[in-house]
Amino acid sequence: MRGLSEYAFQLALTLWVGALWVVGYLVAPTLFAMIDERSLAGNVAGRLFASVGWVGVSCAAYMLLFLAFRQGWAAFRGGVFWLVVLMLGLSLAMLFGIQPLMAQLKAEAWPREVMDSVLRDRFATWHGVSSVLYLVQSVLGLLLLAAARRVLR
Repeated sequence: MRGLSEYAFQLALTLWVGALWVVGYLVAPTLFAMIDERSLAGNVAGRLFASVGWVGVSCAAYMLLFLAFRQGWAAFRGGVFWLVVLMLGLSLAMLFGIQPLMAQLKAEAWPREVMDSVLRDRFATWHGVSSVLYLVQSVLGLLLLAAARRVLR
């Protein structure tokens, strides 16, 4: 049974980090390159980023439980545990903080597009914050991939 739980840990880690990189750095840029209507591309990308956020929450929940059961209180001293917690915190901040705020700005701009409204600067600022946090989370994911090998030995 221990082998199955380790496999599930690796699967969760791969799914989460892979989703971050594929959606953020392959799919989203492709959407904006292929769809002329930027608001449509942005709406599709926004939904994809929300899906990646929920994938992250689900994967983090399993990974934290795995570490807690496998290592007990010692998990709190491990870098892998804190990398997962930090990445989870970033996912939650984007899911429940930044993404709803950006959606509210879009709704307030209606019937105009947010980038054609007086809310453009605020939206652009929050979009920038979101992009930086996403980049940080993506890099932390790479660090987690490297560090997790030690946990699974």
